[in-house]
Amino acid sequence: MDFSTRVGVQREDGETVGHLDPADPDYKLVTPRNVLSHALADACGYVDGEQLLVDRGISEVMTTWVLDAGSRDAAEVLNILEISPHGIVLANALRTKALQPTERFRVAWPDVEHR
Repeated sequence: MDFSTRVGVQREDGETVGHLDPADPDYKLVTPRNVLSHALADACGYVDGEQLLVDRGISEVMTTWVLDAGSRDAAEVLNILEISPHGIVLANALRTKALQPTERFRVAWPDVEHR
């Protein structure tokens, strides 16, 4: 996946809320992608894609997740602790809220496998 052509979109406070992936060479059409790199809509105009990302924000990152939800081993509810080019770091949701030590899991970013 080539990220060199993507444009980051930030809110007023500087927090990155996603990226615009060009659907054509002149950026008239872009695909808005959240911070996990998942497409949020079909290709649309640049301003519309930017507004969609700003309006949506990063609230989905704050929800709980299950790693490898399709497997029978996936029982642990996790929170995302970090998203960076080095990967997505997750940990047990209840233990992190209680500030208890817990195992951390790293998933490649972008999460092209939709783990």
